[in-house]
Amino acid sequence: MRRLTALIAFVFSASMATAEAPVTTFTLDNGMDVVVIEDHRAPVVVHMVWYKAGSADEQRGVSGVAHFLEHLLFKGTKTLEPGEFSATVAANGGSDNAFTSFDQTAYHQRVAADRLELMMRMESDRMLNIQLGPEEILTERDVIIEERNMRVENDPSALFREQFRAAQYLNHPYGTPIIGWKHEMSNLTLDDALAYYRQYYAPNNAILLVAGDVTPDEVRALAKEYYEPLPANPDLEERARAQEPAQTAERRMVYRDPRVAQPYVMRSYLAPERDSGAQETAAALSILAEILGGGQTSVFTQKLQFEEQKAVYTSAFYNATSLDDTTFGLVIVPAPGVTLEEAEAALDGALAEFMTEGVDPEQLDRIKFQMKAAQIYAQDDVNRLARRYGDALTSGLTVEDVQAWPDILQAVTAEDVMAAAQLVFDRKQSVTGYLMSEEVTQ
Repeated sequence: MRRLTALIAFVFSASMATAEAPVTTFTLDNGMDVVVIEDHRAPVVVHMVWYKAGSADEQRGVSGVAHFLEHLLFKGTKTLEPGEFSATVAANGGSDNAFTSFDQTAYHQRVAADRLELMMRMESDRMLNIQLGPEEILTERDVIIEERNMRVENDPSALFREQFRAAQYLNHPYGTPIIGWKHEMSNLTLDDALAYYRQYYAPNNAILLVAGDVTPDEVRALAKEYYEPLPANPDLEERARAQEPAQTAERRMVYRDPRVAQPYVMRSYLAPERDSGAQETAAALSILAEILGGGQTSVFTQKLQFEEQKAVYTSAFYNATSLDDTTFGLVIVPAPGVTLEEAEAALDGALAEFMTEGVDPEQLDRIKFQMKAAQIYAQDDVNRLARRYGDALTSGLTVEDVQAWPDILQAVTAEDVMAAAQLVFDRKQSVTGYLMSEEVTQ
């Protein structure tokens, strides 16, 4: 069995060496970065424009404006009628969408490779020529408020997580929801949207990412035709957000809602993110999350669900790719008859036991093997590849960091994992939250 595992590992390693898609980068004269990922197995291309601006770059008092503007960009421009952008993509057999997160906003299309020029022409147009009026503002503002109602207001777990994150980040804008606080969303104006647009939607604050059946020369020629003529923003400032003060006291919260059917306990700790040229701690934390809560063989599942039967679900999560400090989280959903206090005590006990006993070498090897396999399989999805690069590059990392990440993960040792755990698991830097119905008593 060991020889078979070693053989499979060797095959995966060989595949990894040959499966990496070629990546080419260059910068246009106006400061726009371009990344080309070649994959000629199918005549399809993914075209993305990523802006190095998200909800955490908003001014105070206009929360939700980044997401609001994302919606508004599907309205008209000087050359496109409202809705014509998406209709044109669909008429050409493609699909399009966009998303806003804390650190970036991205617009993307998936089309036949011979439609790439059309995508560049339309996307470059709305980078500069958005046309908005009072009617579009009022209509789309109602849309995002209804979106918040559906995704947040009608979901007690979402409301809990929103309050939980605000308790974790007292000063940093990561404590403000991406979709915005409802009372501020209701007052968003045309001027608010245009101010954000003029500040951040500029080629020197954007990354053009093209993945699929293209060559760097093809992309360069089209990018120089459609994107390079766009003027850079000379007043673009460095991304400097308000930072968290040192957290010196544990924070706790209880969120009660009569709609809660399944109570649970969540805890998060402030944690370092992936930093350019220094990704080792983040790699160790990524593996730590898998060790503790990454499936049926994880520490928490084995201890709390199977052995002690204190939980019906456990998890550990860590978002490594972030411009500023991120979090490492733990969740336990108690089994019937187990109180939230008992569930939290069981979670603490399992964590303390892990900190004493350390990492199981076989589990570490298995997790690293699974990660390598997942990275190989990801080569078959150009959209996932493109998002991996876009997410990293708009979060302060480089192409070299992205390419080095798999090897850094494989180099993580048990000692690295335990050092990262010692660094993060400080209750003074944590928030613990209980989600429960109003009927549950303490």
